[in-house]
Amino acid sequence: MPRAARKKSETGIYHIMLRGINRQNIFEDEEDNERFLQILQECKAVSGFKLFAYCLMGNHIHLLLKVENEGLEQIFRRIGARFVYWYNWKYKRTGHLFQDRFKSEPIENESYLLTVLRYIHQNPLKASLCKSVDAYKWSSYKTYLNGNGITDIEFSLSIFDEDKQRELEQFINFHKEESEAQCLELDEETYPLTDDEARKIIMKVCGAKNATNFQGLDIKKRDKALQSLKENGLSIRQIARLTGVSFGIARKI
Repeated sequence: MPRAARKKSETGIYHIMLRGINRQNIFEDEEDNERFLQILQECKAVSGFKLFAYCLMGNHIHLLLKVENEGLEQIFRRIGARFVYWYNWKYKRTGHLFQDRFKSEPIENESYLLTVLRYIHQNPLKASLCKSVDAYKWSSYKTYLNGNGITDIEFSLSIFDEDKQRELEQFINFHKEESEAQCLELDEETYPLTDDEARKIIMKVCGAKNATNFQGLDIKKRDKALQSLKENGLSIRQIARLTGVSFGIARKI
């Protein structure tokens, strides 16, 4: 069945979500996050897009951007090629890292742009990764407060107010409001164990610090570890996502 055509934005503004193949983690440590942001900045300079917001979320990424010189497909081929090359070199792995096709939705008005902006910045809060949006390190929220970073903040802030002081105050208050907006949701399952709890079990069972380490196990040790992880309360999808083993193999074992 052919894929549905990607909806084109009349404004050139899109909300983008990239996620790891088999929902596995993309960012294992701080260096991975830092390297992705560096590559994002490099590709931004080449492709000429405007970046209004970002949030790096372990196994997926949210971006709010406006295309200028290049189209979406070309932009994300450039970003993906650079990051995956570096990631595979670092973790001594091969193959794809991102799910084949990134998700996108067009942003056609200022009201929805602000809704998506807040949704992206509140993502870590809703995932219980922090207690406030300004406490999360890997989103663009703080760049709006201090003016430093790769984010183009002027356009979004100008929507709030013409006065520089009032626009920032309104931006902060807007992010304090709870929102039930559903923007490119992942449809993630809920798990009896948190990912941090599950990672500790994986480490205890087989000594693997990340998905690449787990995939380096010999088949017999891997299969035994998969069985043990299930017995310790991890769901099959959670096992697949955190170890990088395909869902089919995890379910079969």
